[in-house]
Amino acid sequence: MLKKNIIILFLIVLLSNCGFTPIYIKNNNTNFSIEKIDFTGDRELNNFLKSNLNQYKNKKVDNKIYIEAVSIYEKNILSKNSSGEATKYQLEAEIVFKIKPSNKEIKITEKKIMNSMSDKFEETRYERLIKQSFASSISNKLSSKLISN
Repeated sequence: MLKKNIIILFLIVLLSNCGFTPIYIKNNNTNFSIEKIDFTGDRELNNFLKSNLNQYKNKKVDNKIYIEAVSIYEKNILSKNSSGEATKYQLEAEIVFKIKPSNKEIKITEKKIMNSMSDKFEETRYERLIKQSFASSISNKLSSKLISN
């Protein structure tokens, strides 16, 4: 027990001084401001994206950008059981961002495999949580790409 505590204490001291910082840390030093976002495609995914990207609106910087986003969300059946009911799905979200005035195009894709549930209400709820996770991940990736440019 004492040996275990010493090892844990050693790891905490060692890792706290290594200079690790998360990739998607909330950074207020953004060099851009999103003035307008136009969305087309999957409405629910777009609403989640819009709420995540609102933190970059109306900042007092000179680099003002306009975004057109086209989202495609698909739920494909991967496997079925012997009675023909789906047992696994692949959820895929693909967003293409057109950044103006630089006319850049950024394409971000997220995928996840989901097992089917017996309770369809819970399955729909879980799928919605996955969409929220996709939107959060996509907005973080977009912001890191915009910051680096």
